[in-house]
Amino acid sequence: MPHVDIKCFPRDLNEEQKTALATEITAVIVRHLQSKERSVSVALNEIEPDDWKMVWDAEIAPQMDSLIKKPGYSM
Repeated sequence: MPHVDIKCFPRDLNEEQKTALATEITAVIVRHLQSKERSVSVALNEIEPDDWKMVWDAEIAPQMDSLIKKPGYSM
């Protein structure tokens, strides 16, 4: 705890880029939530653009009132 689950369109990141992303996200979590580095996990799930509506319908729209950063688009 905490776990960060990133969903995005495919980005073709290599392992070094993925590691850098996870390292930076982990540092932010540690700094802001006072978590221990070893407690943080990060997932990167690439979603095809044609499938994004499923993410919107299941995870974004139902939680719109509780999102701390809302998207600048709607579906």
